[in-house]
Amino acid sequence: MLRAASNELRCEAIVAMAKALETRADEVLAANAKDLQAPEALALSESARDRLRLDEARLASMVEGLRSVAALADPLGIEVSRELRPNGLEVSRIRVPLGVIGVIYENRPNVTSDVAGLCIRAGSAAFLRGSATALRSNLAITQALRAGASAVGLPEDVVCLVEDPSHELAVKFMQLNGIIDCLIPRGGPALLASMREHASVPYVIDGDGNCHSYVDKAANLAWASDIAINAKAQRPGVCNAMESLLVHEAVAERFLPGLAEAMPQVEFRGCARTRELIPRATVASEEDYATEFLDLILAVKVVASADEAIAHIQRYSSGHSEAIITDDEQLAEHFRRSVDAAAVLVNTSTRFVDGGELGLGAEVGISTQKLHWRGPMGLEALTATSWFIDGKGQVRP
Repeated sequence: MLRAASNELRCEAIVAMAKALETRADEVLAANAKDLQAPEALALSESARDRLRLDEARLASMVEGLRSVAALADPLGIEVSRELRPNGLEVSRIRVPLGVIGVIYENRPNVTSDVAGLCIRAGSAAFLRGSATALRSNLAITQALRAGASAVGLPEDVVCLVEDPSHELAVKFMQLNGIIDCLIPRGGPALLASMREHASVPYVIDGDGNCHSYVDKAANLAWASDIAINAKAQRPGVCNAMESLLVHEAVAERFLPGLAEAMPQVEFRGCARTRELIPRATVASEEDYATEFLDLILAVKVVASADEAIAHIQRYSSGHSEAIITDDEQLAEHFRRSVDAAAVLVNTSTRFVDGGELGLGAEVGISTQKLHWRGPMGLEALTATSWFIDGKGQVRP
């Protein structure tokens, strides 16, 4: 039914889901408070607890995210190409729904509404499996979303949540061929390794974010400081936060001590030159440069050239988001062409690599692989194309 649902009905359903979530805000926040007080949540790091935590502002943002998705243009029925063949056949490619989209995610209840809204807007059902730590929150959110969909005549099951968060059931979820058309994991290395080992359903990897920023010798250092602070400290527990900072040796002495003073809450780990300039910094290991900390920890290296910075990024990058701060336009273009990542930024924070910030309304995830999508996955990423071939009695010779 959802595949054939009109654009108007899909929009109406998402607006009704937003209203139901807003109406049930107290229930959702109460469920989240219970999640936060559960023993497994109390054992989490503060950054992980932050990802789990909902408050009135975050819930309002979830509601607004749904309404933003409803206001986006219909991704279905779009003509990607059209050609009249010499034999008179009219051949076109049209965007169509994927079908059932399965999402496995960890510890972030806002993903429940984001994913559901995007899937339904793209004409697909959302089949969700969250983590044990967020189970109460996810159940309360899902119940609201299902009520909203039902209120406008869509089946409740356009949004489904797996209520057993066990590892065994997660593996079975990854193998639901014939039920799930596309899998998207949103989580850490253990989840991604499990997906690669067990999944038999086609998947798009939402990989980790070992994101770098390089401060060039031609950088505006005031910009660079603001960008680095935002990229690392504004919300360290998310995939688009900066994990490594590279600084050209020509500006390191002017830049790094002030940056460290501006971020007293951040633990710095660095090379020998970094430790000279930031006495409280500890030694950065090879593992540190390869790690997505998701915490107030920053790996720093002073480099002799932009090419050394690029080589470092190529070695350690997870392919998520990489940034350069420079006033040298030629170098910026060289950086864009040399760095292989889903997003490459110039003179701005990696925190902008987000579906909402980039005009997608919301996102299902940020793909770090190259097929079938790369970068933030909004509505277009949740569609496939079908060939429509119209003839007038032609047969193949």
